[in-house]
Amino acid sequence: MENIKLQQLQEAILAGNVPQIVLATISAALDMRSSDIHIEPKRETTQIRYRIDGVLRRVVEYPLNMHPAVVSRIKIMSNLKIDEQRIPQDGRTTVTTKDNREMDLRVSSFPTVNGEKVVMRIQDKSRKIPTLEELGLEGLNMAYIKKSLDLPNGIILTTGPTGSGKTTTLYSCLSVLNTPDVNILTIEDPVEIQMNGLNQSQVHPDISYTFASGLRTALRQDPDIIMVGEIRDRETMDVAIESSLTGHLVFSTIHTNSAVETLTRIANMGVPAYLMASTINLIIAQRLVRKICTNCRVEDQTSPELLARVKRSLEYLAPAEAANYEPELLRSPKFYIGKGCEVCGNTGYFGRLGVYEIMMMNNHLRRLILEQGQSLDIEQEAVKSGMVTLEQAGILKALKGETSLDEVYSIAREVEWDENSEPKKEAVSAPEGAAAAPAPETPAMAPALEASAAEVQPAEPAPVTTPVLETPQVPAPAVTPEMGLPAAVPNELAALQLETPPQL
Repeated sequence: MENIKLQQLQEAILAGNVPQIVLATISAALDMRSSDIHIEPKRETTQIRYRIDGVLRRVVEYPLNMHPAVVSRIKIMSNLKIDEQRIPQDGRTTVTTKDNREMDLRVSSFPTVNGEKVVMRIQDKSRKIPTLEELGLEGLNMAYIKKSLDLPNGIILTTGPTGSGKTTTLYSCLSVLNTPDVNILTIEDPVEIQMNGLNQSQVHPDISYTFASGLRTALRQDPDIIMVGEIRDRETMDVAIESSLTGHLVFSTIHTNSAVETLTRIANMGVPAYLMASTINLIIAQRLVRKICTNCRVEDQTSPELLARVKRSLEYLAPAEAANYEPELLRSPKFYIGKGCEVCGNTGYFGRLGVYEIMMMNNHLRRLILEQGQSLDIEQEAVKSGMVTLEQAGILKALKGETSLDEVYSIAREVEWDENSEPKKEAVSAPEGAAAAPAPETPAMAPALEASAAEVQPAEPAPVTTPVLETPQVPAPAVTPEMGLPAAVPNELAALQLETPPQL
């Protein structure tokens, strides 16, 4: 099918049929599971590239003299000014596939020396929300999320770069909580997937309907659960904290590289440490890695240096998580790669999966935050309490043959383990013949959340000279709803006029 669609695109180029070129470009991208279409003018030709499984792949070129007509056609579809080529423009259009799937295309034009570059982001508005299991969550990570979803109030944050699946994770969490007896409101930019049972709203900053103002208004809608698309500033963070303190469960995203760096980012916004410690329940740092093609998967020859790094990381794996794996597998790990075939387009990969680092707050972590502890101390305390780092989570996926070590170390840094603490060798050096605990499809490990901290003796942290959580020196009083928070911004929803996206 992929070759047929590309052939149709090439035939449209040869015929010089501009409308057909645009439609064939979109159609081929959908069939090839592309998330973005790049139409890029060069010195003599225009190239079309698709982002497939997070990696750009060039698919076709056509003569540069056809480029202005192609761009104009896309601008007409997305309601952009065709006579304006000097400044960037943003638009949107909707297309419907032959199987009646509705696709939302976010269009961005960008002027270059060779002409306007166009990028189209594809969003399948009718796609199914994956379950937590389908996201790849398991073991302690699954237990942490399920326990946090049972809490009546607090803040749950997902963090990671753009395109790492943060919003999808939030949708999956909300689908668990989406029952007739709760009122769930979302404030998004844009609304990526429409879900039955949710009251979803899209922000419009041009008329002063922002995340912060939308969140304040949501508090007057008798909500039980609120999701705000992104926390970008102190004002939105303050309202999220206020919502949590008044008995609501709040979900949001933020852009940081790890779970502990999220605390640093919030501290840099000027949020007092006692408010962070009392309201944040869970931080999910995540990345997407490519899955090895099952049709061409073979065992990889891992270098001794990389293998030593892997084993060191596994030495610090939480015992409750290590119990899901055979001891021999952790002592003598084997890894895999895809050698390339027709199924995966000779890339060795097909599809993507999530890798997660989940930090659930406990009394030890809250105390460190209140004391404005350094990021390394907080991270190592979280690991002692059972947190599986991004590196460890990726290695465990690679042990199962789901991804490669190259993919793992493209998204995960090596953790600086505390040299003064004893590695938990019992987690990887069980006696010969010892049977590992089975790994159920949906692990029920809530008791391990409390046990994991007791199983590991705390040790003196390694000396570190760089302070990270530089919050104002504020005493830590008892947290009550009467705490002074910034005054609410004026409600400007009365002026809100939602616009309907252009239709194809």
